[in-house]
Amino acid sequence: MKGKTVIVTGASTGIGYAIAKLFIEKGTNVVMNANNPERLEKAYQDLGSPSNAITVSGDVGKKTTGRELTQAALDKFGSVDVLINNAGVFHSKPFLEVEESDLDRYLTTNFKGTYYASQAVIPQMLKQQGGSIINIGTVLVDHAISGFPASAAVSSKGAIHTFTRQLAAEYGKDNIKINTISPGIIRSPLQGKIGVEDADSLAGLHLLNRIGEAEEVAETAYYLAQAEFVTGETINVAGGHTIGHAI
Repeated sequence: MKGKTVIVTGASTGIGYAIAKLFIEKGTNVVMNANNPERLEKAYQDLGSPSNAITVSGDVGKKTTGRELTQAALDKFGSVDVLINNAGVFHSKPFLEVEESDLDRYLTTNFKGTYYASQAVIPQMLKQQGGSIINIGTVLVDHAISGFPASAAVSSKGAIHTFTRQLAAEYGKDNIKINTISPGIIRSPLQGKIGVEDADSLAGLHLLNRIGEAEEVAETAYYLAQAEFVTGETINVAGGHTIGHAI
């Protein structure tokens, strides 16, 4: 991946930050995106203001943002080889309390953000005769938890899982690979945002009896970015979460 270019959305914290960090360390050119410009700039500085990375703030739920990210990658690095659709929002809310604004928020940021960014990069990937798109889903699509009501958020992620398979079918002949990473409980700021004070207390949801680290998701993203014969797949990085429980 050295010298190639990857766009990472939601790159200022958590999984997105870990992904950007790994690719930068591997010598890949990285376009880091997040909606909050101050947080994005801090993340960039925390990484040492690397010369092989740039920042482009913007809301991926807006169609123009994907175009801006693509153009920035081309202007600075000359190619778009990988898109990692990591930006997203996720909260628990009981089904009967979900309002239209909640649905709009999840569908716009999670699904439309993934859709629009992918629309923006594929024309360039077609010109380059290949590329890779990696989406971030959730194991909750396949393994729901009754004590964590999140129908709206999970449904938006489910759309991403389905989108992955369909897009892989449409662009396989063009050597554009589209896959999804489906994380389990990962140590990140997201846990605090959804009210989980001690993420390690959820270790029993995984057969390995521990929660995952953001770096482990990043390693999977790095593998998929290079994989030439993997497309349309959903890869669980979840310590056996969908298979059984350690409790």
